[in-house]
Amino acid sequence: MKVIDIITQARESGKSRFSFELLPPLKGDGMDKIYGAIDSLMPFNPAFINVTCHREEMKYTERPDGLIEKHIVRRRPGTVGVSAAIKQKYGVEVVPHVICGGQSRYDIEDTLIDLDFLGINNILALRGDAMHGDMRFRAHAEGHEHADALIKQVMEMNNGKFIDGEPNTKHNTNFCIGVAGYPEKHVESPNQLTDLGYLKQKVDAGAEYIATQICYDADTIIKFRDDCVKAGINAEVLPGLKPFATKTQLTVLPQTFAVDLPQQLVEKVMLCKDNNDVKKVGVEWAINQGEKLLKAGFPVLHFYTMTKTEQVKAIVSDLF
Repeated sequence: MKVIDIITQARESGKSRFSFELLPPLKGDGMDKIYGAIDSLMPFNPAFINVTCHREEMKYTERPDGLIEKHIVRRRPGTVGVSAAIKQKYGVEVVPHVICGGQSRYDIEDTLIDLDFLGINNILALRGDAMHGDMRFRAHAEGHEHADALIKQVMEMNNGKFIDGEPNTKHNTNFCIGVAGYPEKHVESPNQLTDLGYLKQKVDAGAEYIATQICYDADTIIKFRDDCVKAGINAEVLPGLKPFATKTQLTVLPQTFAVDLPQQLVEKVMLCKDNNDVKKVGVEWAINQGEKLLKAGFPVLHFYTMTKTEQVKAIVSDLF
């Protein structure tokens, strides 16, 4: 089932749903942590599960002669395999992330063909981050600079056209495409209005729904949805939530995700004696935020778990 149909069904039935995101295991790990995370949330009937995609990194090692040698490594491969394993084991819809970073158009086409063979017809199309250590994003020499170009490639496949120009007359893909949106604007955008313009390009290219970046202010997310409507962006918005868990996140989250933390949340976290108290505050804040968002008419809430679901379980058991 397509994600957009799941969202529409939730809206029309008045029964709100939730989804969540997982990371593929580190190279060398198995699926136990993934299955454990999913097992804890399956009783609450998740609408779908996202699986992230991680680009290559540069690893530096010292040779016996003292020179430094660099190697390209992927620490979390397996997005397609993990997605297929989840769908087969649980029968839940999966949404693998497909990124521009580090991939040619031919790599992307092969990934999409594999997903189609596996019966996976939902993706989240992302530009992806710059390689660790780089100041800016650099596209693969035969890849895409921006997510809207990636979306156009997927839509071309849906319409039976491959990169080599050969028409496909036997079987077309049928991908439902989601994209990322930024209630507090993307860190690289000069302002919110320009950022909405970039988002509109992605939706006009074929994206059907928008999953937002982490945001801790429900009013900011609601305003973002309303601003999207004013800008002519006709796509469902799924609020992205991540429960606060440690005091160090007071600095790590703004640095990593370029998000603002509400002063009230900051004050509550600073008063906590330890991270167990922080987790309680995080659950309480997310429940209050979720209640406000559901009341405002969002049919699906999306949780970023980092494959740690204890807090999310407490939140969804209260909200759903």
